[in-house]
Amino acid sequence: MAATMADVAARAGVSKKTVSNYFNGYRYMRPDTRARIEAAVVELNYKMNISARNLSSGRTGTISLAIPELAHPYFAELAQAVVSAAQLHDLNVLVEVTDGDREHELEILNGSRGRSVDGLIFGPLALEPSDIDSARIDVPTVLIGDRVHRGRFDFVSVDNEAGAHAATRHLIDAGHTRIAALGFDEDLSPTAAAQRQHGYLRALAEAGLPVDPALTIGPLVWNRAGGADGVRRLLASGAAFDAVFGFNDAIALGAMSELSHHGLRVPDDVALMGFDDVQDAAYSVPGLTTVDSGRDWVARTAVDLLVLRMSAAAGGAAADEAPPVDVHTAAFSLVRRSTA
Repeated sequence: MAATMADVAARAGVSKKTVSNYFNGYRYMRPDTRARIEAAVVELNYKMNISARNLSSGRTGTISLAIPELAHPYFAELAQAVVSAAQLHDLNVLVEVTDGDREHELEILNGSRGRSVDGLIFGPLALEPSDIDSARIDVPTVLIGDRVHRGRFDFVSVDNEAGAHAATRHLIDAGHTRIAALGFDEDLSPTAAAQRQHGYLRALAEAGLPVDPALTIGPLVWNRAGGADGVRRLLASGAAFDAVFGFNDAIALGAMSELSHHGLRVPDDVALMGFDDVQDAAYSVPGLTTVDSGRDWVARTAVDLLVLRMSAAAGGAAADEAPPVDVHTAAFSLVRRSTA
C-alpha cells in the first residue's frame, strides 16, 4: 500500500499540518524538522498526490498556452519550452491553437470556451490592443509574441527590430551591399514583419546603402513555401543581389532550397540569413546563420510571471493588483556556414 501523508508525519514525529507546510514550501520550518520529514519521505518512498492537493486548494494545476499554430517549428519549439518551464512548478499545460483567427482568439481571451485552468499564456496574432483592454478575462494572464500589447497584462516579447538590425549589420560587415529581404508586409501594425523590416531598413540607412524596392519581397507566407516563392519573385525581377535575409528561419530554409534549384550556391554565390534559430537551422546544409530570438527565455519568463500572478490570486489579491511588466529579450546572431 502506498504511503500517506499521515505515515510520513508519524515516521517524522510531526503533525500532518507540518508535513503539508513542508510540501507547500513553508520557509520558517526548523532545519531539524525539515530534515526528519525529508528522511521520512525517502524511507517511505512517499509520492505526493498532486491532484488531491490541487482539489483541496481550489486549483487545477493546469495552465493554458494559446498560440497561432503548431505546424510552424518556432511555435512547436516554444510550446515545448513552456511545457518544460511549467513542469518546474508542477504545472500541466493545455495547448490551444488559434490559427490566428480573431474570433477564436476572442473566445480564448474571454474564457467562453469553458476551460478550467489556473492561468493563461497567450500569443495573440489577430487581436488589436482594444480587444485585449476590453476582455472579460477571469484568470491571471501573461501575453507573449510579436504584436505589441503593452498595458493591461504582463508582456514578454522579442526585440525583433534589434535582431533584424543585427542580422542585416552582419551581412553588411561581411561586405554585402545588395541584401534582399524576404517577409516585408505593407501592414505597418506592430507585427514581427513591421519590426524586422524596421531593423533591416535602419541598418541599411546607417551604412549609407540605398533601399531598392526590388529587393524587399512581400507579403508572403512565413513558411518554407513562402521563402521559395520569395526567391522566385526576386529572380523574376532581374534585380542583382548578393545576400538574402529571410525574416524567419522557415523562409530562409525555403529560400536556400530554391536558390540551389536555380544553381546558386550558399554562401559562395549568395549569403543567407534567418531569424529565430529553430532546431533545423543548425542541421541544414550549409548550416543557417540566424538570430537567436531567446525562445527558451521567453517561455521561462512567461511561466515565472504567470506563477507569480497565480500565487497572488490564490492569496486573495487581485491578479492585476501589481502593475503589469513589459520585458523583452535581446536577440543576437549565431554565425554558421550560410554567411561564411
